[in-house]
Amino acid sequence: MALKNLQTLNWRRLLKLEQYTVFGLDIGSSSVKIVQLRKDGQDWVVTAAGAAEIPDGMEEDKTRREINIVKAIRKCFGSTGIATKFAVYGVCGPEVAVRCFKFPALPNEEIHGAVTLEASQVCPFNIEEGAVDYQLISNGTDSVTGVLVAATNKMIDKKNHLVQDAELNGTLADADGLALLNCFAESEKSYTNKTIAILNVGSAFTTLAIVGNNSLPFVRDIAYAGNDIIEQVAAEHNLSREIVSGILAGSSGNETYPNLGDSLAKACKKLITDVTETLRYYAAQEKSTLVEKIFICGGFSLVKGFVGLFNSNFPAPVVLWNPFEKMRCEADRTCMDVLQKNGPAMAVAAGLAMRSI
Repeated sequence: MALKNLQTLNWRRLLKLEQYTVFGLDIGSSSVKIVQLRKDGQDWVVTAAGAAEIPDGMEEDKTRREINIVKAIRKCFGSTGIATKFAVYGVCGPEVAVRCFKFPALPNEEIHGAVTLEASQVCPFNIEEGAVDYQLISNGTDSVTGVLVAATNKMIDKKNHLVQDAELNGTLADADGLALLNCFAESEKSYTNKTIAILNVGSAFTTLAIVGNNSLPFVRDIAYAGNDIIEQVAAEHNLSREIVSGILAGSSGNETYPNLGDSLAKACKKLITDVTETLRYYAAQEKSTLVEKIFICGGFSLVKGFVGLFNSNFPAPVVLWNPFEKMRCEADRTCMDVLQKNGPAMAVAAGLAMRSI
């Protein structure tokens, strides 16, 4: 599948076996994560991993911010010792759309046109200024069922330039939500045919990815995440964002600051509401079932008490998800330390690393 000449978007890895060695590159708004994996029979083995903060991640000047992101990519890549430069990167946000479709039986030559028309009707941006790709999924009937993904050319070009400026090869692109589902399907096989949700809470966006026994993915990117929560807590206590981030990360080193537990709960209400409404919407869809378990990951999932807040607000159990707990690591001690510290924050990078070219 291709977005502007990039193979992409295969959450169940339905295409070819690996032909080239690649690595997953997750370029967030505050940090960069890289993971490289190797398939060993039915299992995945970690061969390299790295993480690097983006200097002045909230820099408003576009040019300076892009320079900082490129520096972080280079630093992260350099720390891993990875030899290949083939990167699989992720995209998310309002310029990316993931939708399922179902058409009556169509001749093969008419499917592309039907998918493009469907994308023009359901995507929140002008599809003529973007790229569309799709994956058909067998449903055992005469209908045509599958998943389409669309992204703006602006988004793709932006990510490509960042990767190229870091002297890497942006070979593939994948939607973050599909990368999460791919990673989960490969590492948590005991949940096959069960309805689960993955909540990846980053700095700028929260990605909610759901899959049920119909095997069709549901993905929604929510524009409320860690930065918004920190901003709200900081404003309530008249503290800087940096101080609040340090307190929530448990690294402030100063016990004179207030306990932010109540403020954190208050700031998370909007996200909890958005997720709740999305889960209700999903359950109301045809042939959908109630979510049995919610797996939380992403950088903000490591904040003390965050997962507990969600667990107390949902009927389904909510747990912190670290996909590397079930993977063997053949990398050095530095890599193992990165995974131990940042495992849940690197789930998207792991899912990207499972793609093939």
